[in-house]
Amino acid sequence: GLLVLMLAIATIVARNRIGKKIPHVSSLVFGSIFFSTTLSVSYTIVLIIQPEIWYSPQYLIPLGAIVLGQVMNGTAIAGERLVSAISNSRQEIETHLSLGATPQQSVAAYRQDAIRAGLIPTTNSMMVIGLVGLPSLMSGQLLSGIDALNAASYQILIMLMLVFANLLTTLLVTQGLARQFFNAQAQLRIP
Repeated sequence: GLLVLMLAIATIVARNRIGKKIPHVSSLVFGSIFFSTTLSVSYTIVLIIQPEIWYSPQYLIPLGAIVLGQVMNGTAIAGERLVSAISNSRQEIETHLSLGATPQQSVAAYRQDAIRAGLIPTTNSMMVIGLVGLPSLMSGQLLSGIDALNAASYQILIMLMLVFANLLTTLLVTQGLARQFFNAQAQLRIP
């Protein structure tokens, strides 16, 4: 129940940053965040941590919350960047289309830029982890008396989980958003 509430809030926040005028944006954001969070958290819990009860709240709630917070930011940044880039580049995109490019080809550069922008917070965190500050999960484990090497290995696992979930979400959201800007005849339509 708690994770569903967190998912709903993350969807609303990301959707509001992207824009409400785009059709089906709520379902697109919800589906992308749900799929990537479920896949990354399930993989981590079932195959790596391997607790006796896979749905144990001890693992499910903190890992789910960490991933949801990160993918919400990545989704909002990537989605907003793509929407504004397409909206501001109408003539260039229509020129590509008139020269025979497919809709996906005409927005590929904008999509790449949006994905890169959506991954910036996660990659920045990975680059300076342990140098600028200790992550909160690792700090909590160290304060509770867990071995530093064990705490560091959990933090590495979480960072890899975050990168995967954020990458998957930004790929899905930008793909879905790019499709919303074209009709069945491959004509650009800006909502």
